Amino acid sequence: MTPTRTAGATALAAALACATLPAAAALDLGRYSLTSTFALPASTASESSAITWNWDTNTLFVVGDEGEYITEVTTAGTVVGSMKLSGFQDTEALAYVGNGRFVIGEERLQDVYQLTYQAGATAARSSLASVSLGITVGNVGLEGLSFDRVNGQFVTVKEKSPQAVQMGSIDFAAGTHTMTDLFAPALGVADLSDVQVLSSFTGTSFANNLLVFSQESQKLIEVSRTGQVLSSLDFSQISATTEGVTITADGTIFLTDETPNVYVLTAAPVPEPATYALMLGGIGAIAFVARRRRG
Repeated sequence: MTPTRTAGATALAAALACATLPAAAALDLGRYSLTSTFALPASTASESSAITWNWDTNTLFVVGDEGEYITEVTTAGTVVGSMKLSGFQDTEALAYVGNGRFVIGEERLQDVYQLTYQAGATAARSSLASVSLGITVGNVGLEGLSFDRVNGQFVTVKEKSPQAVQMGSIDFAAGTHTMTDLFAPALGVADLSDVQVLSSFTGTSFANNLLVFSQESQKLIEVSRTGQVLSSLDFSQISATTEGVTITADGTIFLTDETPNVYVLTAAPVPEPATYALMLGGIGAIAFVARRRRG
């Protein structure tokens, strides 16, 4: 039996020696699983459709598609406060841009508005700086918006007919933008519901990647900025009405749906290179002892 065990150990050692360490080119959604869920207040987060992370306060902000409130909650689900919205009708996009400022998007109008959050106050659409990103369409327009902290630009997704992923700058003072197609979407999903840049992970090889969620396909996908699908996660057993996604600096992913709930996804740790070295060393020692015993 000893020769058999030695051969197996040698084969395993060879396989590990030839294997590459986990690639850092992708966040790798295959490592993620649902770890908790918390409910949002129906009074201020009804039909929650977008979520964003405020890196200054380490809290989450959500908006419902009826455009009634922006609500702030902790990452554990405790409600911090809310701001009333006035004059909005179909808010499907929300992004934090720093210093207490947010950009909110109307789907059908395909317009975006900049506001400064103030709990207990009211933000009237007519009083906010705005930029039109496209013509008025039906219920297939601007669905998602994300701010890239590295270059100060935005990434947006249009739901369908046709689907679109665009990137560029938005100048609220001048009322202009430079949004253009980032790539032609061919992601194998029925619609595009939200987008999140991974620029919080500056210095990593996947910092330029995007998270894109499809509500109709119930799927979260990680894509490069050329449109290559890098990893994915099936969401069909969790929720059929999820529309918004964001991610915090520690890699925790938060998604929100119309019920309204927030779903928390965390990743299994990636083994460090030192772990692989210890494994190889241990296997090598076993093989050496086995050879000595045979001899």
